[in-house]
Amino acid sequence: MSKKITPSASPESAHPGISRRGLFGLAGAGVAGVAVGGASVGAVVTGAGATNTAGVSTTYPFFGEHQAGITTPAQDRLHFAAFDLSAGTSRGDLVALLKDWSFAASRMTQGQDVSASGAVNGSPLAPPDDTGEALDLPASGLTITFGFGPTLFVTDDGVDRFGIASRKPALLTNLPRFTGDALKPENGGGDLCIQACADDPQVAVHAIRNLTRIAFGRASIRWSQLGFGRTSSTSTSQVTPRNLFGFKDGTANIKAEDPSTVNDQVWVGNDDAAWLAGGSYLVTRKVRMIIEAWDRVMLGEQEQVIGRSKGQGAPLSGGTEFSPIDLEATGATDQPLIASNAHVRLAHSSMTKGSQLLRRGYNFVDGNDELGRLDAGLFFISFQRSPQQFIDVQSSLSRDALNEYIKHVSSGVFAIPPGAASGSYVGASLFG
Repeated sequence: MSKKITPSASPESAHPGISRRGLFGLAGAGVAGVAVGGASVGAVVTGAGATNTAGVSTTYPFFGEHQAGITTPAQDRLHFAAFDLSAGTSRGDLVALLKDWSFAASRMTQGQDVSASGAVNGSPLAPPDDTGEALDLPASGLTITFGFGPTLFVTDDGVDRFGIASRKPALLTNLPRFTGDALKPENGGGDLCIQACADDPQVAVHAIRNLTRIAFGRASIRWSQLGFGRTSSTSTSQVTPRNLFGFKDGTANIKAEDPSTVNDQVWVGNDDAAWLAGGSYLVTRKVRMIIEAWDRVMLGEQEQVIGRSKGQGAPLSGGTEFSPIDLEATGATDQPLIASNAHVRLAHSSMTKGSQLLRRGYNFVDGNDELGRLDAGLFFISFQRSPQQFIDVQSSLSRDALNEYIKHVSSGVFAIPPGAASGSYVGASLFG
């Protein structure tokens, strides 16, 4: 049974919902100067809460049947972070951390500071509870989504640190190696993950920064990624965006307004671990784009590689952007209008055993490499009922003509618990 989060009866009662350990984390992180490397489609437009009083903002509820940040209309900015639990962290510490994180997230998603004392109302002789860079900013559609990696249940060397090995979902395993992978292990994996999405980059960074402070002494960031310019739409209300290759991306993505497909392809059902029902699986892949090589390719060849026109995004088989792709259509020479190795052909559900993904990817530019080339590309994020769906899609893409211009450099897979009931916390079903 999940436990209700209640304010402490101790002198720290000015910090409702944050455990004593979490408060020490806030103070400790302030002294140490730590550096930071669902289904809710019905948004509420409100005035920003508490200390954030400037303007109005879209807000999404943190509590609910599913975690927000999955079918929620994709926001414009991302800060994603994966964490490793610290040595000596106990099962009780882990549960307390998830409670602290859930409480803080429930406030920040409504435009509030992480606690009542916040950034400016605490003691002048102690570090503030909240870092304060989101003061005067509205919630900006912030969603915070939590996930559990395979090593949370059993470490790579077989240790069950928290007594939950028997509850590990059978499907939650590291992804196989795919053709062309150039993965950097230090930039993938992790015990826990947090996806913070918002329409203001400072709001997303603020969320990860404060959650990292709360975790001080219990967990630390393993790797993180900033993203901008969503590369897919998760709602029919959104225009299809473009990726850094200049093409519309995510035209055929699963949309929240199609509940039948969402239930079939995104939410975990009763055929998986019982505690995960109503959750999902998250896959991340950092895809480096070889921008300079792509920019020298003729327009017609670019379109052949993708299988769509660069302007309107229509399939080369004809029609408009949302016209069904005709994989059998041929041209004057009886050759397929969509090449056998075109991206849209190999990603089509008829080529992936019927598997579909709900994508929430973002562009990234991480400066340049030692040769002066842009270190840029796609931070791919997908949610699916089973990681096998991603494996089916990625295996089909092994023959993709686009592979000449991209390389996958990081990878991660996480179980996404169902949403938390009001007064409870994300992951309560795992520890109940």
